[in-house]
Amino acid sequence: MCDIAVVVRPGRVLFAKNSDRDANEAQALEWHPRRDHEPGARTRCTWIEIDQARRTHATLLSRPFWMWGAEVGANEHGLVVGNVAVFTRNRVAAPGLTGMDLVRLALERAESSEEGVRVIAGLLDAHGQGGGCGHENRRFSYHSSFVLADGVGAVLLETAGRAWTVEPVEGARTVSNALSIPGFADTHSDPVRTWGADALRRQACTSARASRADSPADLMALLRDHGRRTHPRYSWLNGALGAPCAHAGGLVAATQTTASWVSEITPEGASHWATATAAPCTGLFKPVRVETPLDLGPWPSDLFDDATLWWRHELLHRAVLRDPPTLLALLAAERKAVEARWQATPPEPADAFAEAERYLEDWTRRVAGVPASDTRPPWVRRYWRLRDRRSGLRWREPIGGVLR
Repeated sequence: MCDIAVVVRPGRVLFAKNSDRDANEAQALEWHPRRDHEPGARTRCTWIEIDQARRTHATLLSRPFWMWGAEVGANEHGLVVGNVAVFTRNRVAAPGLTGMDLVRLALERAESSEEGVRVIAGLLDAHGQGGGCGHENRRFSYHSSFVLADGVGAVLLETAGRAWTVEPVEGARTVSNALSIPGFADTHSDPVRTWGADALRRQACTSARASRADSPADLMALLRDHGRRTHPRYSWLNGALGAPCAHAGGLVAATQTTASWVSEITPEGASHWATATAAPCTGLFKPVRVETPLDLGPWPSDLFDDATLWWRHELLHRAVLRDPPTLLALLAAERKAVEARWQATPPEPADAFAEAERYLEDWTRRVAGVPASDTRPPWVRRYWRLRDRRSGLRWREPIGGVLR
């Protein structure tokens, strides 16, 4: 599951995405330079191999650790693309290109949102959509809607198999796991699965916030929204999926926000911020650039490894989940102040990540030092105990005030 918001203002476009996936499905940032390829070259996507383009653009991707494709990303030309799962009456092909493959391919091959639509449409016609998209359940598959944004505007591209339609964005537009373009949605939408994803409730929440958004900070707040409360509200059906800052724990659908991204794009250039961690309510949006690759340490997997940024943050995130009303308050004001300072005077990305690491260590120690009862429903606690065991994450007594 996922949420995307895009806001088109005179002279600039704001874009934001939460990527919601399985709780242990680490996601990381990955940089690729511009490359020229030999005639006849092929590229291996998640499930199938296709013809390679003669040239691929430099990209910055936010990619689930096991996939070739990306959930969201940007390229050297200021194009930003993200996708959300949508549930349709059309059969999902096996195999084919996943929605995440199409995000990466559009960024590699297109310079604008208009060209990106042509790239995706051509690939759909040639290869279709298909293959497993889930980590825990590889049989879980779906089609995708895409938002493509550049310095002059944005478009919503909705698909159902090889069928597709496009709608230019005027003002604010959000998508949340539901087909929404009139006519196309009526023809292709699967209402039962869309209801199970709580898509319409989340879209109502994001639409209200996006209509008022006028800055990257506004969209960061949108991605952190827990709905009517300041903390997650759990349903037995789908956990805390009723708001854009999703937290896993449902008995039927369980999905967690595992990465978040915000961009501001103008004809002169683009600025991007990424958490590179799960749960934006506990993370920091750090400035990143397509042209400035960073060494963020080892590539993560679904196994706990405190050498990786994503899993170091999980020690904080999973501790806060015990009692968010109490524990989020220990870091929220400082998080807001840090991001405001970074947006007013952007630091070098490497400096921001180094500073964020110091805050992560301090916040983890701070949270570990506060006795807190687990306020979550029993089925949610059980869900997370199982994911902790599967990942190899073992909670022990704090050492030096830090959960280990």
